This record gives sequence, C-alpha cells and structure tokens, in this order.
Amino acid sequence: MPYSREHKQQTRARIIEAARILFNRHGFSGVSIDMVMAHAGLTRGGFYNHFKSKEALHSEAVASFLMGRGAQWREEAGVTASTPGPEAARNMIKGYLSPEHLEDRDSQCPMIALPSDVARANPDVQAAYQQLLTAMIGTFEAGTEEAPGTSRQNALSIAALCVGGMVLARTLPNTELSEELRSAAFETATAMAVE
Repeated sequence: MPYSREHKQQTRARIIEAARILFNRHGFSGVSIDMVMAHAGLTRGGFYNHFKSKEALHSEAVASFLMGRGAQWREEAGVTASTPGPEAARNMIKGYLSPEHLEDRDSQCPMIALPSDVARANPDVQAAYQQLLTAMIGTFEAGTEEAPGTSRQNALSIAALCVGGMVLARTLPNTELSEELRSAAFETATAMAVE
C-alpha cells in the first residue's frame, strides 16, 4: 500500500530539517546523504524519492529556515508580521545578536552557519539565502523611521552588523574577543534602530 500524500510531506519535512541541522553543524561538504537520512531516521534508499540531488536538498534546507525554525525564533524574540516597526526591529536585533543564538548551532540562522558554503553553492541555494537576507532587511527597513532614502541604508547596515558580527563571533576561539565583537555589533545595530 503506497504512503499517503501527508506521510510523504512529513517525511520530506523530516529530511529537510535533518539536513538543515547537519549543514549547520558540519557544512555542506561535511554532510553525506547517508548522514542526513540516518539523522531523519530513514534509509538512504528513500532520498531520491524526495530530492534530485544533495544540492537540491541544500537549497530547500536553507529556504526552510524562514518559515520553519526561523518563524519559531522570531515569535520567541517578539518579531511578528502583525506588529512591524521599531519594536520588531529592536527585538530582531536583540534576539539575533544574543549569546543564546550564538551558542545554538543547530538552530542558528543559515546566514551565520553557511555563508562560505552558500558562496560556492548553486544559484538555487544562493537565491534561498538571499530570501532570508531580504526578509531580515525588510524587518529592519520597516523599523527605521529616518528621512526618506536613509531607512534602506540603515536596514542594510543593521543586517550586515547582525550577520557579520555573528559570523565573526562564531568563528573566534577567543571567547573574550568573540563576546566583545558580538556585544559591539549589538550596541551599534541597536543605536542605528530608531527609537
């Protein structure tokens, strides 16, 4: 008896989430299809029923963050689509640049965990990554009330501070310098968000 459509969708979602976590932990080249399927509690044989290639899975894993773990994270941080504005922007900065987000490697935003992998990835993966960045910029742009034309500039700068600050902080072995960097990015980004 064939599996139901719902079962197939749930299985696909498990594979995508397993891949997202493993890519965050090990990078794209450090993860095999066997590893993804084992983490999802499945056998390798079913992989190609859901994806054409590991690269196709990579694209979906990056894209899944926005409405999956990313949506949960935004809700926990107090960033909601129903209340855009300065408070949502400040909440986004506070949550994104938090020590908890830095330490939570499995659930980190792919913009922190995967920038080098994405730079070498296919256009679909890069488009998914850009979608995440565009959403972040949109939150910051809606939260800045500067003179016309400068809110976009501030939003881009805040996004660069958030992502860049966390990428650098995550890679440093010196925890004191890492914390200084994360804290400086937080203070500067917060100051740029208009009260």
